[in-house]
Amino acid sequence: MQNVMGIINLNLGQDVLKELTMGRPLAALPFGGRYRLIDFILSNMVNSGMQNVGILVQDKYRALMDHLRSGKEWDLARKRDGLFILPPSPNPCSSGGSRGSVENFYNNLDYIESSRQEYMLITGSHIVCNLNYRKAFKFHKDMNADITILYKEYDAEDELELSQYTILDCQPDGRISDMGSQSSRTASRKVSMEMYLIEKRLLVELIKDCQARGGWDFVKDVLIKNVDKLKMFGYSYKGYAARIDSIKNYYRHNMDLLRPEKWEELFFKSGLVYTKVKDEAPVKYKENARVFNTMIANGCIIEGRVENSILFRGVKVHKGAYIKDSIIMQKCEIAENVIIENVICDKNVCITRGKWLKGEKSYPLVVAKGTIV
Repeated sequence: MQNVMGIINLNLGQDVLKELTMGRPLAALPFGGRYRLIDFILSNMVNSGMQNVGILVQDKYRALMDHLRSGKEWDLARKRDGLFILPPSPNPCSSGGSRGSVENFYNNLDYIESSRQEYMLITGSHIVCNLNYRKAFKFHKDMNADITILYKEYDAEDELELSQYTILDCQPDGRISDMGSQSSRTASRKVSMEMYLIEKRLLVELIKDCQARGGWDFVKDVLIKNVDKLKMFGYSYKGYAARIDSIKNYYRHNMDLLRPEKWEELFFKSGLVYTKVKDEAPVKYKENARVFNTMIANGCIIEGRVENSILFRGVKVHKGAYIKDSIIMQKCEIAENVIIENVICDKNVCITRGKWLKGEKSYPLVVAKGTIV
């Protein structure tokens, strides 16, 4: 895998989580008590043996750069290869920034072509999973594939709006015969994880050809238009994969971590998950604290009652407060006699004394960053 370069493409769905992504890219969204979404894909790459990772950013990436720093926590602070932030080049023809993923790739072809790796793994950052790419890469080489797309096959009872995703039709040997949005003509439930293995030389050729023809969407203009011309194969991933593409899914998959089997599979099955280290004191439970089935990160001070919730670093829960089925992000303060249920509080939120906030499990209430209620 040292011969594979990683590209994490952040030009995907930045505004789907509304209040939670107003000031940060989706990749920097906190998840699971002390992590960011990008931690999982970066850790997967490093645990697979990859040493060169480029991140194609779009906008609002200050929080992401503050989190990643030199890449030391992922062993990517290297003299050769390592971690690279690839900002978008200004486009005088477009007032709205990049026109699509292909433009970002094209503007960074010098970085791609100068790398010493021969293969590339292209991913997004919105799928939370713990997987090792070695088997997928071996499959890619054994099948002599031009492009290998990792996919997750869902059961009929899984809650998933298939029309939003790229669906693959695969032959018995794994070769992709068709791909696109879900329609009545196919019963396939093989959903692309938007993770692609491809030879670097071929990618450069496809990006240059696509740009010359005026195409800007990587999936539509590079993959779908070439499905009959190139040898594309699907590789099935059977482990846990959480797709963070809505407030509802963000809430649901965070709550999944309160189930021990899900937590163990995500954080330990294929390797450890690394994140930015912060040296903080352990959780302080005071005399009146009552905690049930909850994940609580370091630096928290608990005086009230917390049930079936996730608390990030530095949260203060005062006496008489009651938190249930909620996600409370870093350095929030929940004052005395506050009741919170089915709520997502972004960072630095302060809920003042005696307030009662309640959402629904299917539509949790979101309190934006820095809000005082």
